Amino acid sequence: MIHKSAITSMFAGSPVHPLQQHMEKVFECTSLLPSFVQALATQTFDEAESIQKQISKLENEADRLKHELRNNLPNSLFMPMPRGQILEIVTIQDTIANKAKDIAGIMMGRKMQIPEPVSQIYTMFLKSSVEAVEQALEAVNELDELVETGFRGGEVNLVLDLITKLNKIEYASDKHEQQIRHALFVIEKDYPSIDMMFLYQIIDWTGELADIAQRVGSRLQLLLAR
Repeated sequence: MIHKSAITSMFAGSPVHPLQQHMEKVFECTSLLPSFVQALATQTFDEAESIQKQISKLENEADRLKHELRNNLPNSLFMPMPRGQILEIVTIQDTIANKAKDIAGIMMGRKMQIPEPVSQIYTMFLKSSVEAVEQALEAVNELDELVETGFRGGEVNLVLDLITKLNKIEYASDKHEQQIRHALFVIEKDYPSIDMMFLYQIIDWTGELADIAQRVGSRLQLLLAR
C-alpha cells in the first residue's frame, strides 16, 4: 500500500506522475486477461483462479491510486494540466481496470470457455483490445515530456502519432468484434441460451477495453489542442 508521504512526494514533482502510475497499474491488470482465458480453455482452473485473484488485487490497487490522486490533487492555478482534465482521465483509466475485473469475475464464476469454433477469433480480439490499453499507457507516459516542453514542439507530434496508432488498434478490435459476433450467430443455436447470453456480455466488455483506451487517447488529444 502506498503511504501518504509517498503520494505527497509524487505530487511535489507533478500531478502527472500519479496519473501515469495509475495507468501502469491498469495495464498490468488488463494484461493478465489472455493468460487467464487460456487457463480456462485448458481447464486448469486452479491457475485460472489464481490469475483472477491477481486481476482483482491489481484492480483494487488501481482503485486506491485513483482515490489517492483525487484526494491529493491540489487546487492550483499553476498546475501543468487543468485539474478537471486530470480527474477525468484517471476516471476513464480506472474504468478499464473495472472491465478487466468484471470479465475475469464472470468467466471464473461460470468456468466459461470460449467455444472452439470462435476461440481463435476471440484470442485475436482480446489481444488487440489489450494492445489498445498498452498503447494508451504509452501515450500517457509521454505526459511528463509534454509538460516539460510546454505542450509544444516535436513531443506533440510524437504523442499525436501514438494516438493515431491507438485509433488504428481500436479499429482492428472493432473488426474482430464484428467477426466474432457473426461467427457466434452461426453457431449459437448449438449452445445453451444462458451460455450465449453471458458470452455476448464478455464480448461486449472485451470490446469496451479498446473503446475506453481510445477515450484516454481522445482526452490527451484535447490537451494538445489547448
